Amino acid sequence: MKKSKILLLIVLPLVVAIISLGVGRVFIDPITIIKILTSQIIPIEETWAPVQETVVMNVRFPRILLALLIGGGLSISGASFQGMFGNPLVSPDILGVSAGAGFGASLGILFFGNTFGAQILALAFGLLAILFTFFVAGNQKNSPIFMFVLAGVITSALFNALISLMKFIADPEEKLPAITYWLMGSLGTATYKDLYVAAPIIIIGVLILYTLRWRLNLLTLPEDEAKSMGIPVVSLKWAIIAGATIITAATVAVAGIVGWVGLIIPHIARMFVGNNNQYVLPVSLAIGSTYLLIIDNLARSLTATEIPLSILTAIIGAPFFAYLLRRMGGSW
Repeated sequence: MKKSKILLLIVLPLVVAIISLGVGRVFIDPITIIKILTSQIIPIEETWAPVQETVVMNVRFPRILLALLIGGGLSISGASFQGMFGNPLVSPDILGVSAGAGFGASLGILFFGNTFGAQILALAFGLLAILFTFFVAGNQKNSPIFMFVLAGVITSALFNALISLMKFIADPEEKLPAITYWLMGSLGTATYKDLYVAAPIIIIGVLILYTLRWRLNLLTLPEDEAKSMGIPVVSLKWAIIAGATIITAATVAVAGIVGWVGLIIPHIARMFVGNNNQYVLPVSLAIGSTYLLIIDNLARSLTATEIPLSILTAIIGAPFFAYLLRRMGGSW
């Protein structure tokens, strides 16, 4: 990959992030934003209103950092799963982690309110969903990928049914709207506490997947051939699943279910760099971060009431995916 492209992938999310800090009901120009950010590192003369610094640092900054992490994390997870499963229709929730984490969050909201307890339960049930998927899949050596996908469908169906049960028994005036809104995905309540919960987990997952990007191409080989070359196929798949799982679970824990990002962004990345996962993963990371930032800006700016993220990602993602189907004609 050319150095100019690498530089663009690094600069683009940063530029969009700075612009995003100024977008909203209270508009703040980029120069003022840069001054406010600089003042957090070195003392400079304050030429801005205190309310502007409060809006930038306390309201928008944690939200934008979460958008960067979640967008990039879901995108690199989707790219990793698509490479591992050899299926362009795979997304990070293929093994049921989103449904499991969504049930955990719903359970937490129902019994604890929209609190730290809900986030912990979302993480716990997201991981539990993956364990259940592996339990259902069993030790099927002949067609492990096929069994994993089927087991993921079963897991998702089970936890989606449990989510419906939580909605059914929830208080329709308080708990039900909170559960429904959470499941549609939003960064509207993002705080530094959410950032402290999710950031370490997402970063660890991203580092795992980014480190394995060199080996991901080897999984396109027949499994017996890969093993004969000394490639630890099973361990490699476990590591990829672990990295993508903790990213997705952490995302649902702090922002709800954000759909389509992990599905369409890897395809956009391949349009730029081809099918080599060595490049697809970092490009997906950069494009995904930028994409979710833009989506979040639209979510909080288009209407007086904030639009859930999954509504916008579906409105944009579904037509784009239809375009890809028409363009590629089923040849991925």
